Amino acid sequence: MSSDPVRKPRVAIVFGGRSSEHSVSCASAASVLRAIDRDSYDVVPVGIAKDGRWVLVADDPAALDLSPGQLPEVDGSGDSVLVPMATTDHALRVAAAGEVPRVLSDVDVVFPLLHGPWGEDGTIQGMLDLADVRYVGSGVLASAAGMDKHFMKVIFAGHGLPVGPYAVITDRAWLADPAAALDAGCSMGFPVFVKPARAGSSMGITRVASADDLEAAIIAAREHDPKVLVEAAIVGREIECAVLQGRGVEPPRTSQVGEIRVVRGHDFYDFEAKYLSESDVELVCPADVPGDIADEVRRLAAAAFNSLGCEGLARVDCFYTDDGRVVLNEINTMPGFTSLSMYPRMWAESGLSYHDLVDELIALALQRRVGLR
Repeated sequence: MSSDPVRKPRVAIVFGGRSSEHSVSCASAASVLRAIDRDSYDVVPVGIAKDGRWVLVADDPAALDLSPGQLPEVDGSGDSVLVPMATTDHALRVAAAGEVPRVLSDVDVVFPLLHGPWGEDGTIQGMLDLADVRYVGSGVLASAAGMDKHFMKVIFAGHGLPVGPYAVITDRAWLADPAAALDAGCSMGFPVFVKPARAGSSMGITRVASADDLEAAIIAAREHDPKVLVEAAIVGREIECAVLQGRGVEPPRTSQVGEIRVVRGHDFYDFEAKYLSESDVELVCPADVPGDIADEVRRLAAAAFNSLGCEGLARVDCFYTDDGRVVLNEINTMPGFTSLSMYPRMWAESGLSYHDLVDELIALALQRRVGLR
């Protein structure tokens, strides 16, 4: 980090990436680029193309918007960005074809708006930790565990937090004995939800009503991840809570709780419903639930955040069952961050605007120490 007391902190907004959530990441970046306080921060947009190449990107949020006719994508033909790999050097370097790399700027904090594998899963966090570069959000372990729905549930259960029944089908298990893997899935009863273990934005998820359709759903999920979860369907409402790290030693802060209601055209809250068909869903915040249930959702959200050792932010999804229980579904350590996404909307309903939320996340990242914490 530069010792110049006059220079504004420089924030690298990193987005795109190699996962199936590439376009969602671009849309999150568009919203943050619009909201970030340019009087307080210097901003450097850095895109990661689908082939993994880091490139310098124009500061143009409109080009990154997500809509039914536009799935944005990082153009990998721009000048390459070389990231720092030494604890004493936080400079980004830009390498144009046939030219000697030039120093672009020192970076004080990275905002890694990456969703899914090769970004949200601890990989970029580990790379930044190697160079002692501060960043928004959770560290390596919390990011990796939060991305892997299997180990996430293991950690939740180990802390006494309620999770639903599930079966894990690893790549080895599927290749060695698919019949046994199918039996394990069938043991959950029907209906079930078949999910890639390490994907988000409802990519590759299928609701399965009978054993006849289970194999096809597993194959579809395996297109996104060789490790698959089969989860017993839980009858109830999906209630969410946004969590924000406390300052210093203060406990994590929790938002008003919100609810997603699919009103037409979808068996569940799938990718199209989340991002392309706003009229098909209702996002209600605060959710119409009893006060004690809202308190329990907030308690479990904070406990889930702490159980993984999360930092910065997370969105926690729960089920409020017909018999009055609250069951954890999952945690997302870098949730969708568009202006319409549930995480910033829940904070807006709780009195923290999108602009102020971005500022608080950067402030939290700048204040935490590098290295082991």
